[in-house]
Amino acid sequence: MKESLQKFINPIKEYWSSRSKKQRIIMISAAVCILLAAGVISFFTTRTNLVPLYSNLTPSETGSIKESLDGRGIESEIIDGGQTIKVPEDIVDTLKVELAAEGLPKSGSIDYSFFSQNAGMGTTENEFNVLKLDAMQTELANLIKGIEGINDAKVMINLPETSLFVSDDVGKASASIVLNTKPGYQFEQNQIKALYQLVSKSVPNLPTDNIVIMNQNFEYFDLKNENNLSGSIFANQQEVKKEVERDVQRQVQSMLGTLMGQDRVVVSVTADIDFTQENREENLVTPVDEENMEGIAISAQKITEAYTGSGNVPEGVPQSETTGDTGYKEPETSTSNGDYEKVDDTINYEINRIRKEIVESPFKVRDLGIQVMVEPPKADNPDSLSQERVDDIKNMLATIVRTSIDKNANPELTDEAIDQKISVSVQPFEGKVSFDEEEKFSIPWWVYVIGGVLVAVIGLLVFLFIRAKRNKWDDEEEDRIEDFIQPVDIPDVNESHETENSLRRKQLEKMAKEKPEEFAKLLRSWIAED
Repeated sequence: MKESLQKFINPIKEYWSSRSKKQRIIMISAAVCILLAAGVISFFTTRTNLVPLYSNLTPSETGSIKESLDGRGIESEIIDGGQTIKVPEDIVDTLKVELAAEGLPKSGSIDYSFFSQNAGMGTTENEFNVLKLDAMQTELANLIKGIEGINDAKVMINLPETSLFVSDDVGKASASIVLNTKPGYQFEQNQIKALYQLVSKSVPNLPTDNIVIMNQNFEYFDLKNENNLSGSIFANQQEVKKEVERDVQRQVQSMLGTLMGQDRVVVSVTADIDFTQENREENLVTPVDEENMEGIAISAQKITEAYTGSGNVPEGVPQSETTGDTGYKEPETSTSNGDYEKVDDTINYEINRIRKEIVESPFKVRDLGIQVMVEPPKADNPDSLSQERVDDIKNMLATIVRTSIDKNANPELTDEAIDQKISVSVQPFEGKVSFDEEEKFSIPWWVYVIGGVLVAVIGLLVFLFIRAKRNKWDDEEEDRIEDFIQPVDIPDVNESHETENSLRRKQLEKMAKEKPEEFAKLLRSWIAED
């Protein structure tokens, strides 16, 4: 065993001693780097990838799930202050099914299933009412939590006391709800209305006026109905006013910020909104031809009567109700000759009859004011911003004011009036807030150095390995060639056949040359036998 170990160690010692100091350092460094790289690779390839199993858990739910996982011997991790629990990725789906079969996660709240599991005869009426109210609150909170944008909900319900007499007025229930909403999620009015209706229909004798809903940021969700119409109208008007001011401010800020720099411009906008809404109906009659004030002739009738001769005077009463000239002439004498002529010309004209139902817009911008503060290019020198640039800013603001204000409210909007609605101030900003720039994540230079050294060492080791393998292949190939081309001993036909004694003698000679110690031992044994 020792001899075989020496045969293995001696070539290694000879190879190591034949290397120079530089080569030894390179080989040691390469070995250390390979071991380090192998350790890092094995760490990242063998570590367990944990993914969230449940999120937004309560401490009681997290504790019950953690206890179940520990009993199964499954690795788990709790993060987000106990709200999220993580498990290995390959078993997360299986665990969800198994935990659901066990009734996990358990929140510790009482729901309607409590009565089917703990029904008993010893429960008093007060205890039953308390459990029923708690179950009602839990079920309603679970309904609300299923709505998009809501992470969690807490519900408090106050039920009126039941009266023993029918004549007594039944009190109204009330509900207070606190929602944990998702950051940045905006609820529309129809969603808020549906939420109010859900709560109102879930609790008996609960009107929407007795419901208060707010989120974790103390923002109320008001229901806009007939009962709070005045408040909602005022809120809507204020919201419209703010939106108009905000839109104009963003427009000016974006335009001047691009021109001067975003941190060198401050814009303030004030608007006067007219919320008077007018509904009117107009019935207009206008001629078709406005120049001649005439309509379109749709029908015409012309009747002409003529009489010439002598005879009786035309009898009858003239067909006219006025005492003026009727166009009828009596002859001077009853026996004289005379002429009679009557012309009746009738034309029917059609005119324009226009009926308009006009609903004015719900609001109009009655007045608008824009105040702008600009920091000059050189903060300590206000003259660094030329007057031409200030005039350009005023012209742009004047255009915005002229196009935004309602023309009917201000029919004579002169340049002087617009200048009074615009204010441009050039001065340095002393209250500017400066933020520390966040350091960008960058890979340290030594990481690149170590990576380069590792690549070089790995390349060198691969080169040496290939070279050693190639030399070994060359040696084996030479041995195979030598064995292949080794001359074959062909016995001479003239040589006499060797006898058994001659063969023994040759074997002893060969042993004496190659293994003298064994040959000496053999001789001593022969001598001892003699």
